[in-house]
Amino acid sequence: MPLSGKLVCEFDINVAAEMFYKMFKKESFHLPTISPKFIKQVEVHGGDWDSHGHGSIKIWNYITPDGEAGVLKEQVEFNDEKLMVTKIGLEGDVLNYYKTIKFIYKVVPKDQKLSLIILTIEYEKLNHSSPYPYKYMDTIIGLTKDIESHLK
Repeated sequence: MPLSGKLVCEFDINVAAEMFYKMFKKESFHLPTISPKFIKQVEVHGGDWDSHGHGSIKIWNYITPDGEAGVLKEQVEFNDEKLMVTKIGLEGDVLNYYKTIKFIYKVVPKDQKLSLIILTIEYEKLNHSSPYPYKYMDTIIGLTKDIESHLK
C-alpha cells in the first residue's frame, strides 16, 4: 500500500466564488466566530492580517467532527487567478500521522451566486498504521458549509 495519497471532494455552494475566496485571503480571523464548532482560534505567527501575503504563517486551533481538538501551524499560499488557497502543514497534531499534508481549497465560479468547491488533501503517511485523513476532510467540509451559511 502506498503511503502517499490524495482525497478530493467536490460540491456546489450558493456563494459567489470571489466572496468565498476573500474569506480565506482577507478575513480568516472571522472563522472562529463563523464556525465555532470547528475553529476555536486563528492567529498570525508570521506575516500579518493586513497584507494576507503569500507565505504567511498561521496557527489554527480546531476541533474535528469526532470532538478531537488539535493545533495546526500552516503556511498559506494564494493563487488569485485560480481562486485557490493551499495550506501547507508545518507543525501540529496532524503531523503525528503524516510526514507531509496540504489542504487545498479551489473555488470555481458557476454563475454570480453559485460556485463549485474542490477540496483536496494531499498527504504522505508516516507509516502504514497512520489513518487516512478522512476526519480532516470532514472538518474542512463542515467549515466550508458554515462559511456558505454565513455568506448567503
